[in-house]
Amino acid sequence: ISYSLQQVLPQDGSDVFGIERKSGEIRLRGDVDFEDVGLYRLQVDASDEGNPPLSGHCKVVVEVLDVND
Repeated sequence: ISYSLQQVLPQDGSDVFGIERKSGEIRLRGDVDFEDVGLYRLQVDASDEGNPPLSGHCKVVVEVLDVND
């Protein structure tokens, strides 16, 4: 199975998150700041290498909490 991020909202969040294609593990690639964006919505797609290939998707919601105070 191969995983990919298809959509990240807000748009500037696509530089913040990355996904491991084989495991589907989502990681931060940049900094998040509660004052800038409090909520991210990511669409993750998964597809296999069957014949015919099958695919599915899910929505991941990331809420940023202000814990630096």
